[in-house]
Amino acid sequence: MEIEGVSHATLLTIISEIGPEDFYKFPSAKHFTSWMRLAPNNKISGGKVLSHRTPKGSNRIKTALRQAANAIGNLKDTHLSNFFRKIAFKKGRQVAISATARKLAVIIWNMVTKKQPYIPPTQYLFHDQKKKKKWDWLKEFKKKSVYLILSLKNLISQTIDFQ
Repeated sequence: MEIEGVSHATLLTIISEIGPEDFYKFPSAKHFTSWMRLAPNNKISGGKVLSHRTPKGSNRIKTALRQAANAIGNLKDTHLSNFFRKIAFKKGRQVAISATARKLAVIIWNMVTKKQPYIPPTQYLFHDQKKKKKWDWLKEFKKKSVYLILSLKNLISQTIDFQ
């Protein structure tokens, strides 16, 4: 199964830079993302996080994954594009590109080292969650609308009685 938004050119860039066998040099996906400078570099002093920016520096893999993440941001209704939009809404597009690129790196590392295909969360489950959210919002809107209408009726009846 292919990862949405990731082209063959992106995968060829990754394989040409690392090689098919060198993925095993990284003990975990965290090490892999840190090597690509996609993992946050938390500076902690006294238990307090002072900074959590991703380190500067670039390599071809990071650039390719960021381009793929940007392409994912333009897709509609996929698991990764919704992840992208959620982060972009909260923190901005550049942060969302970095976060999605990191997520892609973890997915690719897991695919290569565990030799398993990428299985995105099932679409019907995703759509059911989206429908449920909309339905809950509509129920809440209906409650507020009824309350507003009743309060307006009371206000109108009080002004008519007052005159």
